[in-house]
Amino acid sequence: MKKWTLPLLLTCLVACENTDKLQTQTPDRIVDGITFVEQVRTAAKKTVIPYQKYVLDNGLTLILHQDSSDPLVHVDMTYHVGSGREEIGKSGFAHFFEHMMFQGSENVADDEHFRIVTESGGTMNGTTNSDRTNYFQTVPANQLEKMLWLEADRMGFLVDAVTQEKFEIQRETVKNERGQSYENRPYGLLRERVAEAMYPVGHPYSWQTIGYIDDLNRVNVNDLKAFFLRWYGPNNATLTIGGDLNIAETLAMVSKYFGTIPRGPAVKMPEKSSFTLEADRYISMEDNVHLPLVYMSYPTVSVRHKDEAALDLLSSILGGGKTSLLYKNLVKNQLAVQASVSHPCAELACTFNMLALPHPASGKTLADMEKVIRASLLEFERRGVEDDDLIKAKAEMEANFVFGLQSVAGKVSQLAANETFKGNPNYIEQDIARYAKVTKADVMRVYEKYIKNKHGVIMSIVPKGKKLLVAAPDNFTPPARVIPERAMTSDTDLQVRKAQDNFDRSLMPVAGANKAVEVPKMWRETFANGMKILATQSSETPTTSMLIKIPAGHYYESKEKAGTAALLAAMLNESTSKRSAEDMSKALQKLGTSVSISAGNDYLAVNINTLTKHIDATLALVYEKLTMPAFLPSEFERNKSNAIQGAINGKKDAGYLASNAYRQLLHGDNIAATSSAGSEASLANIDLADIKALYQAQVQPKGSEIILVSDLNQRDILQSLSIFKALTGAGKELLLTLPDSNAKRGVIYLVNKDNATQAAIRMGKRSLTEDITGEYYRAYLMNFALGGAFNSRINLNLREDKGYTYGARSYFYGDKFSGTFTASAEVRADVTDKSIVEFVKEITHYAQQGISDEELAFMRNAINQKDALKYETPGRKLGFLAQILEHDLTADFVKERNDIVANITKADINALAKKHLVLSDMLMVVVGDAQTLKPQLEALGYQVINYDI
Repeated sequence: MKKWTLPLLLTCLVACENTDKLQTQTPDRIVDGITFVEQVRTAAKKTVIPYQKYVLDNGLTLILHQDSSDPLVHVDMTYHVGSGREEIGKSGFAHFFEHMMFQGSENVADDEHFRIVTESGGTMNGTTNSDRTNYFQTVPANQLEKMLWLEADRMGFLVDAVTQEKFEIQRETVKNERGQSYENRPYGLLRERVAEAMYPVGHPYSWQTIGYIDDLNRVNVNDLKAFFLRWYGPNNATLTIGGDLNIAETLAMVSKYFGTIPRGPAVKMPEKSSFTLEADRYISMEDNVHLPLVYMSYPTVSVRHKDEAALDLLSSILGGGKTSLLYKNLVKNQLAVQASVSHPCAELACTFNMLALPHPASGKTLADMEKVIRASLLEFERRGVEDDDLIKAKAEMEANFVFGLQSVAGKVSQLAANETFKGNPNYIEQDIARYAKVTKADVMRVYEKYIKNKHGVIMSIVPKGKKLLVAAPDNFTPPARVIPERAMTSDTDLQVRKAQDNFDRSLMPVAGANKAVEVPKMWRETFANGMKILATQSSETPTTSMLIKIPAGHYYESKEKAGTAALLAAMLNESTSKRSAEDMSKALQKLGTSVSISAGNDYLAVNINTLTKHIDATLALVYEKLTMPAFLPSEFERNKSNAIQGAINGKKDAGYLASNAYRQLLHGDNIAATSSAGSEASLANIDLADIKALYQAQVQPKGSEIILVSDLNQRDILQSLSIFKALTGAGKELLLTLPDSNAKRGVIYLVNKDNATQAAIRMGKRSLTEDITGEYYRAYLMNFALGGAFNSRINLNLREDKGYTYGARSYFYGDKFSGTFTASAEVRADVTDKSIVEFVKEITHYAQQGISDEELAFMRNAINQKDALKYETPGRKLGFLAQILEHDLTADFVKERNDIVANITKADINALAKKHLVLSDMLMVVVGDAQTLKPQLEALGYQVINYDI
C-alpha cells in the first residue's frame, strides 16, 4: 500500500522552526533551586516551537518561550488533575477547584484575582477536562511579575482561604452552570448518559467533569481541601510562559514566588484500565426537544495511541463535512437535518461517535437512522480509502498547525499540553509524523479492529411523551453507584504545607511602565468597480486571513421574509455552475482552507483563512462561489427546510426564546424585530426566486469591502485580489428607519417554558446607535463598573455573593440604525424573583449614586492597558481594520479613545448613568415555568403579561 507522507512545513516560520536539543547547554544565568533541562532552538528543516525547559527543586516544571512580536505575555499553569483523578462519590472536585482558585488566597482578597488581571489590561480564565486543569492569563508584558505572584499564591496559599461560605456560594454557582449547560439545554445530558452506560461503575470517565451535585452536597469543605492538597502541588504542575520576556529576569521571578512552595505527594501517571462491551447497549431519555436524536458511541483507544490518527481519519471519511458518507446518505437527501462523526480522545480512553437527527418531512425514525448509519459503514468497506482522503487530512493538519501559532496563547497551550501528557514539550513533530504516516491500510485496519461488528452504546433522545420513537427498546440500565462509607474529613486530617519565605508575599508587585504598542500599519485601495480594500502586513505566520463584506444582509429583506439573507448565504456555500457542493468542499479541504459565508444585519460576510501559498487558488474558489452560484432547487429546499427545523428547535432553548421575545418587544413592527435567521413563518414564505432576487440586486462590487491580514506585501496582495476587478455593478443603498415599539414599559413579559430549571432574564430598552468616540462609547465606559466586567456590581452580586447565576452582565449594543441597553442572566428558577430584585437594586443605585473613585480608576486602567492585546492575532487585526473601514476612521481614533478614557470624569459618568439607566423606560422579559413564576413576579408588584413567541 502506498504511504502518504506529510511534506515539511514551511521553515520560514520564526516561531515554529526546527529543533536542536542542547541538553548540556545552559542559559547565561542559572538561578539557585532551578535546574536547566533542555533548550530547543531553530535548526534547518525541523518544525517546533522554540523553548527552554527547567525544573525547580520542588518539582515544578517551567517552560519559557520567547516571542517579542507583541509586548505581551501569556502565563499558563497546568495541573495534571481533572475529573479522571476523582473517586466515586467525589465527582466534580477538579471542576469545583477551577472556581475556587479565583476566590482569593491568603494574600489575594476575595474576587481580587479577576480585578487585578482585568485592571492590568489582561484577560484570564480556567478550564477543566477529564485529565487536566489549567489557569491562564494574557497580559501586557510589564505585568508578568504580578501574574506570577497571583499564580504562586493560589498554588501555595489557597487552603486556609477556602471557607465554608465560599464553598457554599461556589456550589450554587456550579449548580447554575450545570443547569445552564446541561439540564436546561436541549440534548444537554447526552454525553453524561452515554458515559454512564459506556464505562464501568467507578471509572472516572463514567461521570462528567462538572460532576453530580449530590456529590458536592454530600461533602464538606475539608474534603475539597484534601483533594487540593493531594493534587495541586508544584510537582504535579507545569508553568509555561510565552511572549516578550527576559529569560534571566523570569527565572529569578519564578524562583522567588514558586521556589519555596513545598512539594506535594508523589503523583504517578494514571492507569488506563481496559473494558469491553459484550453487546450493544441501547439507552434512551425523553427531553424537551423538537427533533429526536440517535447517538452511537464505540470505545476505541486513548490519546496519542498509535491508532488514534487512523481513527481520526476514519471519522473524517464517514462524517466530516460535505464530502463524507453520512452527509451523502443522510443530509444531502434530506433524510436527516444533521449527521456527523467524531473521535474525541482523552488520556484514558477515546470514543468513536456517530449521530443523526432525522428530518420530520422524511418520515424516517431513529431506527431508520441507525440502519442508514450501519449501511454507510458497509459502504465504506466497499469504497475503501481514497487518495483524496489522505490529501485532505494532510492539508488540514498543516493548516491547523500553522494557524495555531498565530497567538502566543496557542503556542504556550501546545507546549504545556505536550509536557503534561508526554513529558516532552517538543512533541509537535511526532504528532505531525503519526498523521503523516497513516496509510490506506491503517484506516481499514482500525475500522475492522474497533468498529466493524463491535458493540457500542446507542442512545436515543426523543421529545417528551414520545418514548415510542426510540431506535430500539432499552436493554441496559447502568448499575447504581454505590457510594463508599467515608468519614467526613476534619481540619486535623489535613496536612497543610507551608512555604518559608524571606520576603513579604502580601505586597503585590508593582508593574513597570507599559511597553509601547504599535497600531498596525495599514494601506488602502479602491478598485474602479467600487470595492474598498483595507489591509495590513503581518509576517508572524505564512497565512492570509480575509473578510469580504457585501451589503446584502438581514436589513435588505422584508420582515415577512426574514431569513432570506441567511438562506442566500447558505446557498453561496452550496454548488456552483462549475462544480457540486461536495467537489467545492473537497477542493477547499485539499488546500487546508476554510471559507464560510454568513449573514449579519448589514452585510453578508465571507470569512477566509488560508495558507498564503494557496491564496490564489483559494480566491479563485471564492470568486466562483460569489459569481457562479448554481441555486439548485434541491439544495434550496434542503437549506430552507433545515432552517425551519432550526427555528422550531430553537424554541426549546430558554436563551433563544428570551432573545427573540426581547427583540420583538423593543422593535415592534420593523425588520430589526426579527431574527436574521428568520422564524418558522417567515422562512416558509421564502421562495428560490427571493434568493435570486436578493443576490442579483445586492451581491455587487460597489459598496463591498475587503479587509485583509497577510504576510504578503501590498503589491502581491493586489495582484492576488485583481481577480475581483472584473466585477461590475452596484446594489441599492440601505435607507432604513427603525422606530421604537409601543410595548409597555415597566412591566414583565413572561414566556412559558414548562418545568424549566432555570429562568432567562432580559431587561432593558432602546438606546444609542453606535459611534466610535461619542456618547455611545462613553456609555460603554459608564457601564463597565455596573455590568461590563467580571468584577462589575451586577456579576459580583448575583454570581459571587448570592450564587444565583453562572454569570450576569449589562451592556450597550448598537449599529448605525438602532441600539439597546440590556441586562441579562440565566438564573436558578427558584431565585428568579430575587434575581430581578437584585438587578433593579444595582441599576437603581448606580443611576442614583454613580461610580466610585475606585471603580473609575479600575475602568481606566483596565481599558487603557489593553492595547497590547488588541492587535496580536490576524483575527484581532481584522476586527480593528473592519471598524476603521465601517466608520471611515483613521488610526488616530485609538489615541482619541485613550484620551477619552483618561479624561472622562466621575461627573461625566454619573450624568450618563442618570440619563441612560432609567428603569421606568425599560421592560423585562422572563422565560421560565409560567405557572410557578407568575405569582412570584406579581408579588414583586409588577404587571406580568404572558407573551408567546
